[in-house]
Amino acid sequence: MKEFLGKEFLLTNKVAEELYFNYAQKMPIIDYHNHLPPQQIAENRQFTTITEAWLEGDHYKWRAMRANGINEKHITGNAPDKEKFLKWGATAPLTLRNPLYHWSHLELQRYFGINELLNHKTASSIYDSTSEKLQTAEFSCQSLLSQMNVKLLCTTDDPADNLAYHQQIEKSNFNSKVLPTFRPDKALGVDNPVTYNAYLLKLEESTKSSIKTLDDLLLALQNRIDFFNQHGCRLSDLGFNTIPMLSADNAGLASNFEKVRAGKTLTHTQTEQLQAYILLELCKMYHAKGWAQQFHLGALRNTNDRGLRELGSDTGYDSIGDFNHAIPLSKFLNTLDNTNQLAKTILYNLNPRDNDLFATMAGNFNDGHTVGKIQFGTGWWFMDQKMGMENQMNSLSSMGLLSLFIGMLTDSRSFLSFPRHEYFRRILCNLLGTDVVNGELPNDMELLGTMVENICYTNAKNYFGFDLLIKKK
Repeated sequence: MKEFLGKEFLLTNKVAEELYFNYAQKMPIIDYHNHLPPQQIAENRQFTTITEAWLEGDHYKWRAMRANGINEKHITGNAPDKEKFLKWGATAPLTLRNPLYHWSHLELQRYFGINELLNHKTASSIYDSTSEKLQTAEFSCQSLLSQMNVKLLCTTDDPADNLAYHQQIEKSNFNSKVLPTFRPDKALGVDNPVTYNAYLLKLEESTKSSIKTLDDLLLALQNRIDFFNQHGCRLSDLGFNTIPMLSADNAGLASNFEKVRAGKTLTHTQTEQLQAYILLELCKMYHAKGWAQQFHLGALRNTNDRGLRELGSDTGYDSIGDFNHAIPLSKFLNTLDNTNQLAKTILYNLNPRDNDLFATMAGNFNDGHTVGKIQFGTGWWFMDQKMGMENQMNSLSSMGLLSLFIGMLTDSRSFLSFPRHEYFRRILCNLLGTDVVNGELPNDMELLGTMVENICYTNAKNYFGFDLLIKKK
């Protein structure tokens, strides 16, 4: 019997162990998509308690606590921090076979050296010891990132953001590189005229321009892309149900945009056509800058009206959606490819039924010039656990080239989430090691070890052109 979270965790054979300990473990981390607050990095926030570090903004834990009947005051409410943590401690044992159980105990081990199991008996002492450490300089936000050997990370930022905190980080002595990512979801939110027009006021302020027409909007977005590019941005991102269907006829788009500006609601078709056009023009701008673009597709968001009303979005009431992606996505990518304006693209799906669809879609638009140009992205959100990662890599292996995969990201709001890279690396090494044991791959450590190092770090560094940006320690 193996020890829980012991040295051989997730590694079921000697080849897997050799690949992990001799190759994967030593590689630095590039976390090219997360939701860490740049302000907290810039100001080097010092957490007061483990509750602040672990439960603030973590809707994975929130969902588990709600399932356990925990009152909202002990989740997102105003209960004292220790009471909240004790409730989470009582919930933790119930997460057996959920990735939360692995993640939580990995984080306790890797950051705090705590090997005891979290439960209602140990929660109080764990709260006290971790909270005490978090108040020391060795556990500030920047130090937590340095502990995990994070060379570079990319936050997720709205076009209207002034990037002041990124500029502050750049001028500091922090060893890790922190870059913004251009996330224009709100600039595409023409389905809700009230919130959209309120957002455009912010965009007007950030660009010092007036946005009355569709052309005005595109000029404003180009302005922000130029600004982001000046401050190191090399990626864009989009989080939509599915890529909106392009129309063969762009007539009426300008007038429909003006209707939205006048507070009028468009039909579903008009909304989709306008969104598709704006997104298409954005993607052309990304290509011109040499950026990569990420499409996070398939989430069914804000399903619970009461939860949305009381707590807002991104609070744990989203799920896997069952959208049809193939036709709109292929049409969109093909339109950009036809004019040689298709940027490097990473496709993430949320429904496991779509793994093979996305893996084969990526293969349709490689150009024979850019290595790994179209990527089938790592298991995302509900899929970033052992089974989801294995399924994603198996689909990619079967339909494309796993060797060119740019690997893992945290997609997290937590500064304690970086052991997820270790989790991924162990799963990757075990996948390959098992194939060697079964005679399906050669027992060539140089070949396989180079592949592992590339997937863990080098492929992403080369794909995004981060070589010159990563600071030397």
